[in-house]
Amino acid sequence: MKIREYLLGLMIDLQFFSTLPVHRSINMDRLSIRRAVMMFPFFGLILGVINGLIFIILSEWTPLSPLALSFVIWILPILLTGGIHLDGWMDTSDAFFSYQDKEKRLEIMKDPRAGAFAVISVIVLLASRFLFIYESLVHTIFGMAVIIAIIPVFSRSVMGCLMVLSASAKEEGMAFYFKKHTEPRLLLSYLIPFLLMGLGLLMLLPELLVIFLSFITLTVMAGYWISRQTVKLFGGMTGDTLGASVEGVEVLLWMAVWLSAYIGMQ
Repeated sequence: MKIREYLLGLMIDLQFFSTLPVHRSINMDRLSIRRAVMMFPFFGLILGVINGLIFIILSEWTPLSPLALSFVIWILPILLTGGIHLDGWMDTSDAFFSYQDKEKRLEIMKDPRAGAFAVISVIVLLASRFLFIYESLVHTIFGMAVIIAIIPVFSRSVMGCLMVLSASAKEEGMAFYFKKHTEPRLLLSYLIPFLLMGLGLLMLLPELLVIFLSFITLTVMAGYWISRQTVKLFGGMTGDTLGASVEGVEVLLWMAVWLSAYIGMQ
């Protein structure tokens, strides 16, 4: 029964936050929501493994250039999620750079139109991520599939932590609905995938342990900063700020991989 509950929670994540087909009606009760939040890291792992496996197949059995491979790795997360988190990034950027009070920022976030700051920020985000992926791929072939697979685990874990631990800016929306059915102790379950990843890397790919530990450090720092800023600027988290956190953490981790590759080739 327990396994079935967790699988249902994972299916909720797939339905709400990805384009992967899940043709099943699931009761959105308190238990299901709790399980869905607990499964965020495993949901991220599914997305990452899909991306990593496609990278392995294309790099081993096709003549695609590093540039073409980088494009595939860059665009696949957008296709797998339907750009849902990019939408949050754009809305949050418009509100963040508006320099208005909290209430006005929340109004700007709800506006379906994309402003100049949204367009500029998403171009910078996507261009930066493509640069980091391409140069990392060119100079760090070893373990790249594993890196691709685990980055979404970190970003979805941050989303879960912020959802559960941060105050809500408004008492409406999907983020608030998820939050009101959860409690902080649920996040203890996040230790399991990270311990498994750490042990796996220690036994099979110890060369990646430094990157893994740097990911943990950067993720904790980014999560703390995002939490402080959302409370200060918006009065708490919203679905848009959670989406923005996913995109921001992922580009930050790709930057860490890029920097390690750059240092390694000097």
